[in-house]
Amino acid sequence: MRRQATPTRMATLLAGLVAAGVLATGGPVRAQEATPPAAEPAKVSPAPAARPKAKPVASTSHVPRSQYFQRNWGVDIVGVRRVSSGAMLRFDYRVVDPGKAAALTDRKARPYLIDEATHTALAVPAMENIGELRQVAPLETNRTYFVIFGNPGGLVKRGGRVTLVVGNFRAEGLVVD
Repeated sequence: MRRQATPTRMATLLAGLVAAGVLATGGPVRAQEATPPAAEPAKVSPAPAARPKAKPVASTSHVPRSQYFQRNWGVDIVGVRRVSSGAMLRFDYRVVDPGKAAALTDRKARPYLIDEATHTALAVPAMENIGELRQVAPLETNRTYFVIFGNPGGLVKRGGRVTLVVGNFRAEGLVVD
């Protein structure tokens, strides 16, 4: 009797293949530790040459995310949440250093919120009498500011991940509350 290939069986088979590959390439049992066949002498690979240390690259992996934005951009990201019954998204940030945070209020730079699931760019709506729904006034330390983005059809749901882009400023992986 032959069994049907179901998604669960395929996932189990794939997991087994991945585990076997891990064990063969770097797990607890290594190929060099096994006894070689008697007819063929054991081949020993030379030790890898010492590589010169690379120049440190600006990375956020060792610095907590909030400290990175405070140090480099002068802001502390409060979060992104759905407002107006999900028709809009509100990005809130607290200013730590007004000089560095000025990039977020630059009138020439157009802010976009990119939905990471669909790669759709959401823009700031402009109202006829009010203008763009973002604050561009002179910044003050320890004050919270916002930017409103349109969310047509409720595209971005609660728990979705978005990326904020304003000029050179980029904040990836923001979770929508």
